[in-house]
Amino acid sequence: MPRTAASTTLMSPVPRAADPDRRRTSASVVLRSVLEHGPVARSTIARVTGLSPASVTDHCARLAELGLVRESAAPRRSHGVGRPHVPVELDDSRFVVGGVHIAVPYSTVALLDLRGRVLVERRLKHGRTDPREVLARAADGLGALLAEAPGSRALGVGVAAGGWVARDSGTVVEHPLLGWRDVAVREVVGARTGLPVHVDGHARALVNAERLFGRVRGSRSVLHLFVGNMVDAAFATHDEVHHGPRSQAGSIAHLPLAGGTEPCACGRIGCLQVELSERTLCRRAREAGVIDGENPMHVLTAAAAGDPMAVRLLVERARMVGRAAELLLDVLNPERVVVTEIGVIHREDCLTALRETVGDERAAAVVPTSFPDSVLAMAGGSVVLDVLYRDPLGTSPAASASLSASASASASASASAKAS
Repeated sequence: MPRTAASTTLMSPVPRAADPDRRRTSASVVLRSVLEHGPVARSTIARVTGLSPASVTDHCARLAELGLVRESAAPRRSHGVGRPHVPVELDDSRFVVGGVHIAVPYSTVALLDLRGRVLVERRLKHGRTDPREVLARAADGLGALLAEAPGSRALGVGVAAGGWVARDSGTVVEHPLLGWRDVAVREVVGARTGLPVHVDGHARALVNAERLFGRVRGSRSVLHLFVGNMVDAAFATHDEVHHGPRSQAGSIAHLPLAGGTEPCACGRIGCLQVELSERTLCRRAREAGVIDGENPMHVLTAAAAGDPMAVRLLVERARMVGRAAELLLDVLNPERVVVTEIGVIHREDCLTALRETVGDERAAAVVPTSFPDSVLAMAGGSVVLDVLYRDPLGTSPAASASLSASASASASASASAKAS
């Protein structure tokens, strides 16, 4: 983490520019500094990032032309002689991004602003799991959100999913629970929306969300453990998320979990995903008479109402998640661990159980997701927001806005046709 000059105590998690493509990297550093510290004086950005004042001024002007930053309404007085400093801040009034998360029972579609705030979201339950049907419905749902927000201009769409997701090709290579193989997500959603589409695994997407907007921003290394129907992990170090060859990094479904009892389709007992899956939680809850369906949130509701068996199931699951976190901590030794799991997110006793399992020395390093009420929407939206903050000059707001208008008009026309 770069330190500032002695004249200021401001610290920044934003890395200094150190990329062969200096202009692109410097623009990214400036935009992220504005996100982190704005409203902020250009001179302060220069001190924090190590860029020259002239370079910062040039990048701020270009980012303002693109509609990504603006001058703050209230100038700050300088301590010496001369004109007051006019700080710059993120312009979150012009553009939105679309987010799509593909889960096993439903898709989540959402609009987010440039600060990563979820403006609106909807869940679309799957009728069938045919990939083209699921993706078409999600794309149309996103178009409907844009049509209902006429002042919103979309820069692009991020799609996140569990399983093996190849970011570079925009493909879900394999999602065993949905039965998907080699699904060209970018192609299908892009054709349906007319917008730039970026695709990634949901655990990696949420590491990026934490890195940009979450409570572990500035950490040198972060592990994210996602425990839903799918169980995935992602690891980021020095501001880079590790993808590995063909984006296979983070596949932990068949890691052995100490104390596991569930038989896995691979022929072994106690594989991490089958042991921790929400499907397993719900099956156990049904067998115990806690719920009669397949919604894990109903187990939470029962626990909140005082059902001791529901509490026991959630706390025991949190302990098993703690064992998984402990295993990954031993292997990767990250500075911080972020866990997305319903019990850990919503119940203090579950978080306590997880931390006790990890052990006192490392317990404080483990935290729940920073986005408890919108984690799936954040997963989708952060895929495209990460692209924006990494390469703001490569993002064309004007072109994307035009495409967004076309997509919204198309969605409106489609809705009218269906209504008639």
